[in-house]
Amino acid sequence: MCSTVSSDSACRVLVLGAHPDDAEVSAGGLIVRHRQAGSTVRMISVTDGRCGHHERPGEQLVAERRQEAAASGRSIGAEYLTWDFADGSLEPSLPVREALIREIRSFAPDLVLTHRPYDYHPDHRAVGTAVQDASYLVTVPHVCPDQPALTRDPIVAYMCDLFTRPTKMRADVLLDIRDEWPTLIQMAACHQSQFFEWLPFHAGELHQVPEDPAERITWLSNWLEPHHRTRVKHFQAELLERNVSPPPDFKLEVYEISEYASAMEPDHRRRLFPGAL
Repeated sequence: MCSTVSSDSACRVLVLGAHPDDAEVSAGGLIVRHRQAGSTVRMISVTDGRCGHHERPGEQLVAERRQEAAASGRSIGAEYLTWDFADGSLEPSLPVREALIREIRSFAPDLVLTHRPYDYHPDHRAVGTAVQDASYLVTVPHVCPDQPALTRDPIVAYMCDLFTRPTKMRADVLLDIRDEWPTLIQMAACHQSQFFEWLPFHAGELHQVPEDPAERITWLSNWLEPHHRTRVKHFQAELLERNVSPPPDFKLEVYEISEYASAMEPDHRRRLFPGAL
């Protein structure tokens, strides 16, 4: 695990999201920071993304979203895979859990990023629950015996959400990602079917999306900024505890360390979350 890695900042980071584009929205800044530090990053969409559009049929959309995800990964030199579980139908089932156990074992990450089990989207909740259920079992040899067990859990961190029931996210790590923001936006822009079509349509704002590619980048940056202002307001008390007074352009990512995997020691924190507030 990360305690066995060399003293530099490079680690192995596995991002387990429910859909293509979840990684960018929730953890893009940290992902970019790790790639810039030389870390090996693998992003995985557990579902195929077939439901995320208002016009295109499922099979066509699956192929398109695989290409978009792969392009996003290539833009920073990371691997981005899309699995075959059906979008909109995911459950924390035994097949999903076993797929995650095998993936965590084979990739042997120092850090796993995923959703909290509390979220508006059932697919997000399913991934978070399945990762939680897999966390201890990755070290049990007779579970999925075809893939050698790890000797120790990785550290698992939940990506940011703003929900408060049954409990608000515990802000164990806060990151200022303003420096990574332009690269994050370029990654997100690779998901054209989402950020320039489906999500604006769902929000009733499709008519606002410009046609010019350069203008789209500016539009997307402006469109995503309010999410970060909401994060800053939601975690205002935690920022004050760290004596942080966010300027208007502040971009915030927040992570909660799972209690179901390895505990995070100070050395882990420095390498897994470089520049944490």
